[in-house]
Amino acid sequence: MLYRKISTDIEAHLHSGNDKIMVVEGARQIGKSYIIREVGNRLFKNFVEVNFVKDDEEDGLFRDIHKLDEFYMTLSMVAGGKLGDKSDTIVFLDEIQHYPQYLTMLKFLREEGKFTYIASGSLLGIALRNTASIPVGSIIRKQMYQLDFEEWLMAEGWGKEALDYVRDCYKRQVAVSEAQHQNLLGEFRKYLLVGGLPDAVNTYLETHNIVRVREVQESIRNLYKEDAAKYEKESSKKLLIRRIYDMIVSQMENKKKRIVAKDIRDKKGDRFEWYAEEFEYLISSGIALDVHAISNPKYPLSESVHKNLLKLYLNDVGMLTGRLYEYNIAPIMKDERSINLGSVYESVVAQELKAHGHDLFYYDNVKKGEVDYLVNNVAGMTVLPIEVKSGKDYTSHKALDKFLADKEYNIPSGIVLDNEREVYTKDNVTYMPIYYIMCIERTEIPEGDCIF
Repeated sequence: MLYRKISTDIEAHLHSGNDKIMVVEGARQIGKSYIIREVGNRLFKNFVEVNFVKDDEEDGLFRDIHKLDEFYMTLSMVAGGKLGDKSDTIVFLDEIQHYPQYLTMLKFLREEGKFTYIASGSLLGIALRNTASIPVGSIIRKQMYQLDFEEWLMAEGWGKEALDYVRDCYKRQVAVSEAQHQNLLGEFRKYLLVGGLPDAVNTYLETHNIVRVREVQESIRNLYKEDAAKYEKESSKKLLIRRIYDMIVSQMENKKKRIVAKDIRDKKGDRFEWYAEEFEYLISSGIALDVHAISNPKYPLSESVHKNLLKLYLNDVGMLTGRLYEYNIAPIMKDERSINLGSVYESVVAQELKAHGHDLFYYDNVKKGEVDYLVNNVAGMTVLPIEVKSGKDYTSHKALDKFLADKEYNIPSGIVLDNEREVYTKDNVTYMPIYYIMCIERTEIPEGDCIF
């Protein structure tokens, strides 16, 4: 069984006594239903699951329900023997976005409190866009992603002590041993090939066959494209969503890596804002990660976004390497000098930062150049720039140097992630191995410090 860190958050919420309903959201095929079943069955005597997509495909018992008494009646029809009370029964509403009326109903289910509830949504952002009454005060939204690199290491058999040791090295800004470095770098390269989609990870663990892994990834990629047809009524929008999704890989191979409006339909004069809904679908559905441009890096970064400059990354690095290299593992595993892995490294860093709670931005300045990532340093109330280097020229970063030298920005330091083992700081830039990205968490303010 794959360990997922989010299980701790789900369990903590269900034990907390907070009667708000947790809604776990994220892209399809990242393991939401699996982990909710695991925690629900472990914590409650009675676990009842209602999958609204499956219901719609079969007899549609829950399809046209809008009142609580009708819901309770139907629920008792399908799970009457498993229904106790709030203390021993959890009802899991899976794919809740498929029947949007249940998003509104969550408020009333919470108020009545007959049972404990938890929900999941694969395209929740899209459903909420079209929901008239959102139960803001009655739900807790929890974002879930595919396995991050730390969870990959757990799947590969790494124990808590080994992971704690790596984290401690990161915190003390020291290097691991040469043997440990080679081990970590080897695992990181395998992660680049397989990614974090649970079905792909399980297939790798069972077969160690890249062909089988790529088959899983391709089927999920096709599923993502099919979803656009289900949730967008206009055929033109469906085609444009698919077009933009297919463009992500090719755009990442360009120098700027930005989505250019005129390339979407190959028409000069097209404007970025014309495709706002298509971009929103790709981002809200979780199948693409958005990185917004910042030209004036002030904390918090969200206040300085350049809305017409956007990079999109695939949500899973394994999906990217599958599109780039198909069944050839040599570009990744053998570190071939003729292959530029810049876009792959940038993609995995985006994936890790997002999974760790960071909003993603990059620095774009005509005179100073471009820095790969900017994230909010919550603890210091400043900005942390991150450069990602896949080659031997990792100490060359003119844009980052100019960025840190600008006194107006008042940014104290930056990070360069590279393939080398050594960890050291020079001219306010700390160099560290790429796998340390697993340790760059978003610093949260402790609850006790909020009282005044």
